[in-house]
Amino acid sequence: MNLDRVEKIANAVLYEGYILYPYRSSSVKNQQRWNFGALCPQSYSQAQGGTEFWMMQTECLIVGDERTTFDVKVRFLHLLSREVGQLTAPLPELQKGAETDFQTVAAMEVGGQIYQTWQEAVEREVSLPSINLNELVAEGQRQTFTFPSNQEIEPLREPGGQVIGVLVRRQQFIEGSIEVAAERVSEQLCKVSVRILNRTALEDAQFKSRDEALMRSLVSTHTILGVRDGEFVSLLEPPEEFQEIAASCQNVGTWPVLVGEEGARDLLLSSPIILYDYPQIAPESAGDLFDGTEIDEILTLRIMTLTDEEKREMRGVDERARRILERTETLPAEQMMKLHGAMRAVSPREGDER
Repeated sequence: MNLDRVEKIANAVLYEGYILYPYRSSSVKNQQRWNFGALCPQSYSQAQGGTEFWMMQTECLIVGDERTTFDVKVRFLHLLSREVGQLTAPLPELQKGAETDFQTVAAMEVGGQIYQTWQEAVEREVSLPSINLNELVAEGQRQTFTFPSNQEIEPLREPGGQVIGVLVRRQQFIEGSIEVAAERVSEQLCKVSVRILNRTALEDAQFKSRDEALMRSLVSTHTILGVRDGEFVSLLEPPEEFQEIAASCQNVGTWPVLVGEEGARDLLLSSPIILYDYPQIAPESAGDLFDGTEIDEILTLRIMTLTDEEKREMRGVDERARRILERTETLPAEQMMKLHGAMRAVSPREGDER
């Protein structure tokens, strides 16, 4: 079992919708973000009448015996607000620990570069390794996790060296838990449940905006499971003897599918985006575009048509957007031709007429 085999598809899930074409913060579609796999604080979910999830549940089937163990890896994004502040008066230096008088603005140009107020994200991961299936049937496991709040202030200097603005990055405290349980369905079959819960406190939740709640949320949440000395059962195409129990699996806010090499049954990706078994990133893809349901060629051509001013704004969004632009502008002609399409042989399925 090699969890690295699912890295590309898992990263596509993690950043699906992070920023969409035309990859600018001024675009309307990029002003309502984080719609996949967002687990908000429980109090906010209740204040919204349950329309926002605070819990995600994966239920899957494992064929195994007393030797069977499996790993659970939960991944999500922890949001970080980036505010651009314009100083009321230039300063030679920022005084450490002293209050800095500034006004938050949507964007500010300093030294020919645009700086924009935006929400960035930090990747988070929590793992529960080597869980014995038999022991889990006897007693469930629970692991809590926390990530602290943080604030950083970066000076923005004009060409003469004076500080005329600041970038203020703030990250809120979040707390959650992972609960894993199993029940034996038959001598060789177990139903396994993995629940992810956001237990972050949020006072006066009924008065908070969605953006405020998102700063204390787990975003793009998904689960990767790997099994040893056993195998997962496909919930999309289960064997006939497992169809009834597979249909009883209750998955909340997520969609578990087999991943890895075609036919392998040791890895499962539980994704907030609907996928099929053994999803793959096309080998012709030159890199992440965060528009997983779109076509690389169309998006690449559209980026090339952006005006110089639009490209300048795109560079100022964040490092990920800048890398997309740089990769597109330097894409070799032969790589562009590969995006145009590829012919692949399709093996007939068992039972199909030949």
